[in-house]
Amino acid sequence: MLVDVLMPKLGESITEGTIIKWQKNVGDAIGKDETLLEIGTDKVDSEIPSPAAGVIKEILAQPNDVLPIDEVIARIETEGDGAIETVPAEEELTIEEAPPAEAPPTPPPPPVTVNVDRRTFYTPLVRAIGRREGVSDSELATISGTGRGGRVTKGDIMAYLKMRTAPTSAPEARIPAAPTLPPAVAMDDRVEELGRMRQIIAENMRHSLDTSAHVYIVSECDVTNIVEYVKSIQNTFVARENFGLTYTPFFILAAVKAIQTFPRINAFLDDTNIVYKKNINIGMALDMDKGLMVPVIQNCEELNFLGLCRKVKDLTARGRANKITPDELQESTFTVSNFGIFGNVLGMPIINQPNSAILGVGAIKKQPVVRETDAGDAIVIRSICYLSLGIDHRLLDGADGGRFLQTLVSILETMDTSLLL
Repeated sequence: MLVDVLMPKLGESITEGTIIKWQKNVGDAIGKDETLLEIGTDKVDSEIPSPAAGVIKEILAQPNDVLPIDEVIARIETEGDGAIETVPAEEELTIEEAPPAEAPPTPPPPPVTVNVDRRTFYTPLVRAIGRREGVSDSELATISGTGRGGRVTKGDIMAYLKMRTAPTSAPEARIPAAPTLPPAVAMDDRVEELGRMRQIIAENMRHSLDTSAHVYIVSECDVTNIVEYVKSIQNTFVARENFGLTYTPFFILAAVKAIQTFPRINAFLDDTNIVYKKNINIGMALDMDKGLMVPVIQNCEELNFLGLCRKVKDLTARGRANKITPDELQESTFTVSNFGIFGNVLGMPIINQPNSAILGVGAIKKQPVVRETDAGDAIVIRSICYLSLGIDHRLLDGADGGRFLQTLVSILETMDTSLLL
């Protein structure tokens, strides 16, 4: 039986895809759910699993070909009576938020789900990465797969390797320890083609600079109360939610509350019209292996703090596993970029179009600070971070940005953490 492989629909707004690379050739055997090819859109690249087990009979599209969805791109010969069956290469992904998993009362090491059926099939790419990183077959069997049928993808094993080597207690923007210098690498004269994702990023960044009149405002923020709260609640939170509490949801929550006071921050320009948006959709900049990605948390004004925590965790995990759909990268109204996770204290991020503003979050560091007391000025140790706000000066003035940023700072500094969870 011949099975038609169709160009998959990777999102509601996506009508076509680009063939990036075939992982198999004509005549090669392939297992069901084994990676068949990589497909790219103008938003994201995806590994596409085979819909059936068999032998590659035909490949009907070449790398760099752009084809509409539901176009036949390959045929797989399987055991059967010779009839042709049409199967899409990958079903459209949906988000399902699972209930919190139970965990022991003390914080466990990075969560690893044991594969009870001890799968015996892994893609050649996953096995190659495992051999390179010293991951045995028994250890490979403990990795929780996010692919169809529990298949372990490249994103899964890369995320596992990061967790295996990362400190178990360090949340997303925890005060960094003294850095260890990375080893030197060999350098040579060479030319290589810019990857597709890097090309898309380059086009978007250049477009943003050519479109918006960027102006930046910076303020310091005392987040000592938030740092102490995270320390006090971390063990309980991990036991209940099965993931660590990070600082990003606090900044998103504060941004949402500040936007509700200054709705113009949530608007954008369309020619000579100002388009105001009812819903607050926060883009969250993520650093991926292939480059920057900005998945979007929709309707943040409808979420409580725990809901934001779960959304941040979900998008981060699926982003690192290359499971973000193109639709999840659209319709943001404001963006948060947390470069503090790398220990950087200040940055000037480029506005994510068509937004009119972007918040940059620096590293949280303990600093000596002067405070007024009844007995006079005193020097105290506080946890401080710098927040930068990039605004589109075509729509927003410095006064708009300044008031918004100071409101956001005030929300963070006076946040009643007892009401969050």
